Amino acid sequence: MGTNQLLIIGHTFPEPKTTAAGSRMMQLIDLFREENFQITFASTAAISERTANLEVHHISVKNILLNDASFDEFIKQLNPEIVIFDRYITEEQFGWRVSENCPNSLKILDTEDLHFLRKAREEAVKNNKNFSEANLFSETAKRELASILRCDVSLIISEYEMELLQNTFNISSEILYYLPFLVETVSDDTKISAFQERQNFLAIGNLLHAPNVDSVLQLKKIWPEIKKQLPDAELHIYGAYAPQQILQLNNKKEGFIIKGWVENVETVMKTYRVQLAPLRFGAGLKGKLFDAMRFGLPSVTTEVGAEGMLGKLPFCGNITTSKEDFINASVNLFSDEKLWKEAQHNGFNITKNRFQKDLFSEDFKKHVHTLFENLVKHRQENFMGQILQHHTLQSTKYLSKWIEAKNDKIANSE
Repeated sequence: MGTNQLLIIGHTFPEPKTTAAGSRMMQLIDLFREENFQITFASTAAISERTANLEVHHISVKNILLNDASFDEFIKQLNPEIVIFDRYITEEQFGWRVSENCPNSLKILDTEDLHFLRKAREEAVKNNKNFSEANLFSETAKRELASILRCDVSLIISEYEMELLQNTFNISSEILYYLPFLVETVSDDTKISAFQERQNFLAIGNLLHAPNVDSVLQLKKIWPEIKKQLPDAELHIYGAYAPQQILQLNNKKEGFIIKGWVENVETVMKTYRVQLAPLRFGAGLKGKLFDAMRFGLPSVTTEVGAEGMLGKLPFCGNITTSKEDFINASVNLFSDEKLWKEAQHNGFNITKNRFQKDLFSEDFKKHVHTLFENLVKHRQENFMGQILQHHTLQSTKYLSKWIEAKNDKIANSE
């Protein structure tokens, strides 16, 4: 591969200490840095104080504009071998411009999680249905699946989502690639703080994210029942961007404490005894459960929380299906050292056997290389994607050009 230029078009700039999506993006970046790619990260979003310092990793950073021809000039000049779209929305916005200006670039979609799946489940829960009753055949599904078909390969984070795409939507496995969260090294039971040294319950998650907000609201209802049985325990809630409805739940007397954002998840997780995650909807893999397994923190969660994590291995805590079940499991796991140690060990076992970087990195790099070398043939085999590409190029292109012309007209008249 020529000059090894990689362009990543980010929905936002990565915030690895705030979101699981940010950590995932940094893992992807590392895989390409190991192959000596020169990386440019472009986004229409603003850089925040929690954005990773990409320049430290020798990554060029570029602010780009929506519906603006300046992007065409920028990408022509860069002429990347590979373009990664972070979530389907960026592919919708910039995919046609990439195809028009750099038709030979390999286009990779990093789905993060399937947005249409998360939204459908959220909708189901709002209508008092179980998440499994979600209507997946939505407008968002049409958009996200079209985006998957237009790209040369889409990275899927969860085995459940791989199966869903292939079995329910008949998406060819040739354009999908399973790449979960990755862990470099696995902790073991000997080097991690013991049951007696840990106290209290923890809940954590970016509070801009609807499933996490809902989870905290669920905890507010559940917590008094747990507290009744464990009067000395407290529940500490961490997460960036907490909205007012979460901040006002803080209640020292009830032991329900909103702590806000935390710089170092590892340090915090290693001091708590049990993580609570009563997630009622969501998709992908849950970063909070992944981190907890790595740092020896057993969890109590739901089916949707644990989805895609286990394969056939036992869980690192309890997967519950009702409020009563959740309360009992939380109290038992917190109180019973033997159960707790077993759960902790299961977590280490899952990360070691299912998420170790070595299990995926070389195969992924080879796969990308093979796709790049056989791009014409690969695209012919995904002819449906080519048809969608052709039509989208026309419709999105002219809508974008119309907005561009309108913006120019406004600018010129001022």
